[in-house]
Amino acid sequence: MTTLTLPADAAGIARATALLKAGEVVALPSETVYGLAGRAADPAAVARIFEAKGRPSFNPLIVHVADRAQAAKLVHIGPVADKLIERFWPGALTLVLPYRLGARLAPRVRAGLQTVAIRCPAHPVLQAVIAGTGPLAAPSANASGGLSPTRAAHVAASLDGRIPLILDAGACPAGVESTIVAVDGEHISLLRPGAIDAARLGINAAASTGISAPGQMDSHYAPRQPVRLDARTATLNEYHIGFGAVRGDITLSASGDVDEAAARLFDLLHAAQASGRSSIAVAPIPERGLGVAINDRLRRAAAERTH
Repeated sequence: MTTLTLPADAAGIARATALLKAGEVVALPSETVYGLAGRAADPAAVARIFEAKGRPSFNPLIVHVADRAQAAKLVHIGPVADKLIERFWPGALTLVLPYRLGARLAPRVRAGLQTVAIRCPAHPVLQAVIAGTGPLAAPSANASGGLSPTRAAHVAASLDGRIPLILDAGACPAGVESTIVAVDGEHISLLRPGAIDAARLGINAAASTGISAPGQMDSHYAPRQPVRLDARTATLNEYHIGFGAVRGDITLSASGDVDEAAARLFDLLHAAQASGRSSIAVAPIPERGLGVAINDRLRRAAAERTH
């Protein structure tokens, strides 16, 4: 298969919409990372997502919707979820909510669970495509377990020849995936730190068992080389990613700004992976604000791969 990259203009959006309606998968930009999208109601398209990524079948997908009304056709939305939707949608918050029996979703989207991970994205390109296709299932547009893509070139490096089209809208502004929370009645649990600081949600990280949302595998977001964390200096043949006073070969943020660091995280990890060095070292990142999400991704990147 030849993978075409097109600008995310009106012609590109029309091409992507046509391919998706024909049952294909397409890489699309979002405010968080690039996603590999297929129509959420189409079992064959959802199967192509898993095949293109090499994704484990037990790992559920996030469904992207145009608005609350579209979400309400797929999941049950209670008062607590409604308040979160009113405050954070459209945006980088994914809600894990009870599946609405009979909803038009391919079974593999839920990976056997009785819940659905659902998000209303803010990116105008993704919203424009959803307007023409309906809800889209879309994990990150990369081979499973690898680095998330924040540029079209990252997608091409990982999935070239596996998908027909990538829409290029430049760098993703957030640069880190959505925050995922489960809402059970009045209780909110943080399942994955992300682009929205959990403190803004009024919750703390909660322990979870098993895979109940995307991005929870112990080894994930990993470059090809080993990753060493909390490194103030580099050893021989390490590519050093700095932060604040630790300069490194390249820095997430010279001023120690965790928001800037989050936006640059995957871009710099891709650069480190392509550096030719045998390993990667990353400077300490404070566990505050978006630093929580950054450290979550880095710990998973440094974990020993088991898949």
